[in-house]
Amino acid sequence: MIVGLAMDLAAIILLAYGLYYRRHHRRDLLFAYVALNVGIFAVVSLLLVQRVDIAVGFGLFGLLSIIRLRSSEITQQEIAYYFVAIVLGLVNGIAAAWPTTALLLNGVLLVVMYIADHPGLLGRTRHQVVTLDVVYADPELLRVDLESRLRARVLHCVVTQVDYVRDVTVVDVRYVVPQGSARDQTRARAGVR
Repeated sequence: MIVGLAMDLAAIILLAYGLYYRRHHRRDLLFAYVALNVGIFAVVSLLLVQRVDIAVGFGLFGLLSIIRLRSSEITQQEIAYYFVAIVLGLVNGIAAAWPTTALLLNGVLLVVMYIADHPGLLGRTRHQVVTLDVVYADPELLRVDLESRLRARVLHCVVTQVDYVRDVTVVDVRYVVPQGSARDQTRARAGVR
């Protein structure tokens, strides 16, 4: 169990501090990833050490599955980090049986997260919810206005809300920042996506 705990702590520190926090700078989620990971590790280790009925194990994981992330809105990237934090806790919790396999899986998970969330990989693509003070009947005029305001090429936009009384349109926009733009260079230096 000590080997599994050491591997788990090393893996979650690399994931949470080395990858997530350096790229996304959300301290609240950093704490959540570490706490969730260590909690999963403790539960799995306890279930392996103490022989309990399988129903208890299913009950514990059922309890974990109903936890909702209510505090603030999180992105799909952050959900992926949650998932990997859970998997690392599970893998390292059973590491006593197969420490070499657990070490290999830790490495694979961390390398995949490093590559998949690397700022250089599709780093110029952005997502934003935009509220406009105008309502467009023509989708092409909407696209032209968004490109003008964002100073970027719009890849996809979906109108999520229209208020004809206040003349307001809410649009979910995916766009590409032009290469070499001041905004792109500033975000790249900061490691922000």
